[in-house]
Amino acid sequence: MKYRLLATSGLAACLALTAAACSSSPSSSSASSPATSAPASSAPASSGATTASDFGPGCASVPKTGAGSFTGMSTAPVATAASANPVLSTLVTAAKKAGLVDTLNSASGITVFAPDNAAFAQIPAATLSKVLADKAELTKILTYHVVAGRYTPSQLAAGTPLKTLEGATVTPALMGGTYEVNSADVVCGNVQTANATVYIINTVLMPPSS
Repeated sequence: MKYRLLATSGLAACLALTAAACSSSPSSSSASSPATSAPASSAPASSGATTASDFGPGCASVPKTGAGSFTGMSTAPVATAASANPVLSTLVTAAKKAGLVDTLNSASGITVFAPDNAAFAQIPAATLSKVLADKAELTKILTYHVVAGRYTPSQLAAGTPLKTLEGATVTPALMGGTYEVNSADVVCGNVQTANATVYIINTVLMPPSS
């Protein structure tokens, strides 16, 4: 697959823009307004682990206390919050290799579709090692998982394609009670960090070839 190089300076500039400038995010998803819980009719019941808004079977794997818990993550910027969560350790390693940690932490209001460790484990080890060693390709893949604006579950359920920071779009959906993004299942959704809304997914999303 041939990938075009995504300049870090261009990424940082896009992240600094408002949600309206970088994506099709509705005004209600602005960086200054944290995402609200979806109505009961459009979102599964909360896991009940730590907050009233997180949902999904994967939430049971999130630590109950400490920096990696839902409460702890809510006070830290997204890359820092993810680094404290053991289920996202491979994603954090990838973000460090791509040089995206500072960029993500300084972003103002984003949605991150975060593959868990099991998602990365589905990729053959040799292929994963190759991708992790290719900064341009890795940046393209990781920025395909990030959308400007903080999206609520009800907004994802609407099924409107969302433009990613990579430039292509992802398509969310609510199928039979399960939230999906490009057919990847959301295993723990609506997790709040200081600057992002995170949906932990069970598959690494691959951007379309250039």
